[in-house]
Amino acid sequence: MTATLATISEVPPALIRRPLEWFASEHYRHRQFCALMHELAHADTFDAATVAGVVDFLREELGRHLKDEEEDLFPLLRRRARAEDDVDQVLGRLASEHKGDLAHGQALRTHLERRLADKTPPGRDRATRVALDAFASQELRHLALENAVVLPLAKLRLTARDLKALSRRLAARRGIQLRPEPG
Repeated sequence: MTATLATISEVPPALIRRPLEWFASEHYRHRQFCALMHELAHADTFDAATVAGVVDFLREELGRHLKDEEEDLFPLLRRRARAEDDVDQVLGRLASEHKGDLAHGQALRTHLERRLADKTPPGRDRATRVALDAFASQELRHLALENAVVLPLAKLRLTARDLKALSRRLAARRGIQLRPEPG
């Protein structure tokens, strides 16, 4: 395997003060996980740490990221968007996909937890292989839409006050203490 857990970028906590850049960085991280899932889908060797890392990502990070968008970013964008932005269709589609992501993520976790229990390479189990490839492919399409439409529109429409509020919400969800900015 060429991708490993060690190759997954960490988002610097300080970047949370610039939430749209933070989202872009977080999306990059998610794309790295998708590459890792595609590789796991075709792995002939068993790597417990990598499988467990993907399980942890699905259990911890996926749901938190979806909350970041559903509870914070999307509502802000809906409030600030103009009629000509026609944002409801895109955000509606993404929200619908988020619901599916949670269900598919849970099913994928179940497959991967079975591979951990029986120490079988994910690529040797057809159902796990299909679940990994399908989830990663769908997630990549989803991230592309968010990066191409949502983040540029948010950059255009959200106010400085919106961005500060978004930073505070993201930080709180992660237990990050935001210190007052100097000056």
